[in-house]
Amino acid sequence: MAELVYNEQGRLLFTEEMKREYTLLMPQMLPVHFTMLKRVFELQGYKVDMLTTNHRGIVDEGLKYVHNDTCYPALLVIGQLIDAVKSGKYDPHKVGLFITQTGGGCRASNYIHLLRKALKRAGYGYVPVVSVNLSGLEKNPGFSLGFGMIIQMAYSMIYGDILVNLANQCRPYEIVEGETDRRIAKWVERLVAEFPKKGAFRRPHVVENFNAIVDDFASIPVHRTKKPRVGVVGEIYIKYAPLGNNNLEQFLFDEGCEPVVPGIMDFIIFKCDNRVEDHLIYGGKTATYIGAGFLKKYCEGLQRDMIAAIARQPVFRVPCTFAHLKSLVKDYLGYGNKMGEGWLLTGEMLELIDSGTSNIVCTQPFGCLPNHVVGKGMVRQIKNRLPQANIVCVDYDPGATRINQENRIKLMLANAKLADKGAAVAEET
Repeated sequence: MAELVYNEQGRLLFTEEMKREYTLLMPQMLPVHFTMLKRVFELQGYKVDMLTTNHRGIVDEGLKYVHNDTCYPALLVIGQLIDAVKSGKYDPHKVGLFITQTGGGCRASNYIHLLRKALKRAGYGYVPVVSVNLSGLEKNPGFSLGFGMIIQMAYSMIYGDILVNLANQCRPYEIVEGETDRRIAKWVERLVAEFPKKGAFRRPHVVENFNAIVDDFASIPVHRTKKPRVGVVGEIYIKYAPLGNNNLEQFLFDEGCEPVVPGIMDFIIFKCDNRVEDHLIYGGKTATYIGAGFLKKYCEGLQRDMIAAIARQPVFRVPCTFAHLKSLVKDYLGYGNKMGEGWLLTGEMLELIDSGTSNIVCTQPFGCLPNHVVGKGMVRQIKNRLPQANIVCVDYDPGATRINQENRIKLMLANAKLADKGAAVAEET
C-alpha cells in the first residue's frame, strides 16, 4: 500500500506511487465528452473509472455530509463519490477522487474542501482528492496537466460538442429507433482509438473527422416533422449532467421536443476570455494575458472548423461562433460579469432566441446567487426587448420534486404550442 504523504498544510497528496496503484474515480457531467476525457487521462498513465450511477441514494448520501443549503451540484458530486467509495466495488485504500475547481467566485471552488471534510466524517480520510484546475490552486506530485494533455482535453470537448449537436438534431426525428445513439457510440470508439496516434490532433485530420462525422449523421434516415425546439441553459453541472437535471434532455425528447443544448466549448472559451478581459480591466501579468489569449484563439479556431463542417450539410442548423455570442450580450451585461456562468448564461439565451429557439429552460441550483442574477434576473430584460422569448427558470435542489419541475416545463411547452398555433393562424389569414 502506498505511503500517505502530506504537505506542510496537512493536505494528503496524490503521489507518483499512487498514480501507479490507485484508481481515480471521476464524476460524469457530459456522457459523450467525458468518455473521451477519461481516455485522455488513461493515455497519461492514470487508472480512471467514470461514475455513471444515478439514483436517489446519491442525494441521501450527500445530505449526510453536506449541508442542504450548500450548492446542489456539490451535494450530488460529493454524494456520488462517497457512494462509490462505500459501494464495495473498489478497495477504499486504492482509490483517489477527481474533482474540478473553477478558481472563481463560485461555491464550486470550495467543493474540494467540502469533499475532504465529508471523507473524514465518513471514515475515509485516507482517500486522496485530486484537483483538476487550470488556476494552479493545488498541486500533487502524482498529477499534473501538461500543455499536450490540455490540448487533448480540448479536442475531447470539441468532438463531444459536434456529436451531441448533431445527435440532438437527429434523435427526435429518426425512423429507426436508437440509430443516432449507435452512431455516437461508433464515433466515440473510433475517435478515442485515434488519440494515441501521431497526427491525431493535426488540423487537417481533425477537419477530415469533422466532415466525416457530419456526413455520417446526415445519412441517418429521419422524418422531419414540426416539433418545438427547446433550449437548455444554466449552471454548467445542472445544465449538462443527467444526475443534476433529472434527465432533462430525455424528458424533453419524451415530450415530443427537440432539445437544443449549447456546447461546452463556449464555456471553455469564456473562461479564457475572462482572463483576457481581466487584464484589460484590471491589469495583471502579461504572461497570463498572452497565454489565455493564445488558448482562446486556439479553441475558437477549433470551433470555427466544427461550424464549417456542419454548414456543409444544409439539413443541420449551424451553431454560432463565440465572437457572435459575445456580441449579442454587449447591451445587456458587461464582460467583467463572470461569476458563475457570468454573461455567458445570458448570452446563450440571447443566441438561442436569435437562432429561432425561443423556448428555453434555465436550470439553476437553488440559491446559486451568480446564476440567478444572470439567469432568472435577466429574463424580464430579455422579454422586454424580445417578446417572443418563452423562458422558464427551474430550481434544482434536494427538496425539489421532479413532478413540480416537469409541470413547470410542461406549462412552458403549452405556451409554446399556443404561440405556434397563433403563428399558423396568422399565416393563413
